[in-house]
Amino acid sequence: MTASAYAALASERLGFVYPDGTRALAQVSLSIPTGVRLAIVGQNGSGKSTLVRHFNGLLRPTEGRVLVGGREVGRRHVAELARHVGIAFQNPDRQIFAGSARAEVAFGPRNLGLRGEELESAVRSALDAVGLAGERDTNPYDLGYSRRKLLTIASVVAMHTPIVVLDEPTTGQDARGVQTIERIVAALAGEVRTVVAISHDLRFVAENFERIIVMRQGSIVLDGTPFEVFAEQNWPTLRSTNLEPPYAARLGARLGMGSTPTQTSLVQALRSTGPAR
Repeated sequence: MTASAYAALASERLGFVYPDGTRALAQVSLSIPTGVRLAIVGQNGSGKSTLVRHFNGLLRPTEGRVLVGGREVGRRHVAELARHVGIAFQNPDRQIFAGSARAEVAFGPRNLGLRGEELESAVRSALDAVGLAGERDTNPYDLGYSRRKLLTIASVVAMHTPIVVLDEPTTGQDARGVQTIERIVAALAGEVRTVVAISHDLRFVAENFERIIVMRQGSIVLDGTPFEVFAEQNWPTLRSTNLEPPYAARLGARLGMGSTPTQTSLVQALRSTGPAR
């Protein structure tokens, strides 16, 4: 049995061509173990969203295969895959449809079979996690964009799927909103749920994800820890995808401290080279 069969998510030589002939993915092989926090970065059009839409069956491979929970997606129904993979899309207005925040969050878990107090508990917990506990009766379109985005994340969190995909979760968020999303990612990881995020926010990625893949023109060009991916020797590859390393990584390199992709690693490096007391 291959390593892919034991992974939460995997793709093997995955290729995808849209009906108009545009190739979006080429030979993408990836294995994501259970409980891992993985971020996907790259310029617009690099194939990030196309890739994750294969994980819940919204797109089907042109070439190769995709496995969820060790089983090939094949012709598995989207409703079945939704029990395993929950996706909060980049644009919340393409996901929201209910007349209240409570109904929006309840829709997914109800479809998965939750009822009564178990359903209500899931809704309360998810709304509280995103700071919308007081908005349960509010029409989602009366919320601002950033809070509508948090609502769609709550909708996915409430489903308790073992795999959660967040597409550009920090877009439109202020510092408080970003901190809320960081807490959610940490909480999901604490529950040993696999978290996959697409993001252009490299500081957020470096601080909150243990593995990063960089995509360019439908292929993976870098794959490793934040320390590996944001190391100075990889900056030309990052820049070929219109990405700049996080500020901590750039400052650490200028100071000759090696790979310091996060604020914490930079501070630790500064302390270790400080004057003896």
